[in-house]
Amino acid sequence: MSDQFVAEIRIFPFNFPPTGWAFCDGQLMPISQNTALFALLGTMYGGDGKSTFALPDLQGSAPMHPNPWGYPEHFQGEMGGSETVTLLESEIPAHNHGLKATSAPANSRNPNGQLLATDRGGAAYQTIPGATTAMSMNELALAG
Repeated sequence: MSDQFVAEIRIFPFNFPPTGWAFCDGQLMPISQNTALFALLGTMYGGDGKSTFALPDLQGSAPMHPNPWGYPEHFQGEMGGSETVTLLESEIPAHNHGLKATSAPANSRNPNGQLLATDRGGAAYQTIPGATTAMSMNELALAG
């Protein structure tokens, strides 16, 4: 892992930390072997501050930037939320929009209309004349 900085958090696709890294699982670290990291974290996540300090525990969580000025306030080291939640239909905003696409090649980083395009001149979608049928509204249902 190159170009890392002290206290950086990265997501890894494997079940072991690379050399020089550690999992954010709340583990206690010896201050004597991690003085630079301790200087940044202190005992914000635990430890006695004399010989140990703790890494943040992000198991079942996602990191969030501290926001002491906004609503709601979130402070560094603060735990919140829930590992599981059941959303009600009234808590989920409607998701209804069309999809704009074109058969023109994708040759712009910021195209007019923000269209889905193709990289090799073919279509990003397929239309078969006469083979389409309106979908019954009964085919879709709420789940969860």
